Amino acid sequence: MTRKPAAERHLDSAPADQDWPPSGGDLIDALIAVHHPARRRLYEILAVDGPANVGQLAQRTGMAVGSVSHHLKRLHRAGFVLPAPELAQDTRQSWWRGVRRRLAWSADDFLPGSISRDIADVAERNNLEHHTRTTAAWMRDRSGYPAPWNELGFSQDGLDRVTPDQFAELEQELGDLLSRWQERCRTDAEDHPDVERMPVRIVCRAFPSDPGAA
Repeated sequence: MTRKPAAERHLDSAPADQDWPPSGGDLIDALIAVHHPARRRLYEILAVDGPANVGQLAQRTGMAVGSVSHHLKRLHRAGFVLPAPELAQDTRQSWWRGVRRRLAWSADDFLPGSISRDIADVAERNNLEHHTRTTAAWMRDRSGYPAPWNELGFSQDGLDRVTPDQFAELEQELGDLLSRWQERCRTDAEDHPDVERMPVRIVCRAFPSDPGAA
């Protein structure tokens, strides 16, 4: 049997709709795709560290090659990764690159008791668990990082009474600040590729909270 060229191998998993951000059923598909622990890990590797082939991803994650390929197809269909056939040295290699996406949703946008609402609820829980896992991993492993990375990392918190408009203002300002900072970092990485860098995870959280709650 003739093996398909690299450029044609993943046409079956190509997204039907290229628009972003997704809505309706496409949004649900995106939530299912990226909020799976294995797929979230693969997506972040490709988005942060650049293109890789299936074999490299399997070696880095400890997953079987077949599992990696399966998860990548789900991410591809949802628009989070793209094939990179131009990097393949032969027809046996399957290369992928991440597509940086911003995905916003609220479980309250879906009818209570609906399948879509259940999926959105699970996605929110999985997102929280992902942040918890990655934070715990940093606390566990940071002593093994080289200086000065082992001394970096911070957390900030506050608790105040605010209005809904003020809350929305905080969300907008934090999002704008993070977007500008990330763009500066990416531009600097392109201009100075030889400078030592390490992936840094930023998690911003703000939520109404009873100060008397335990």
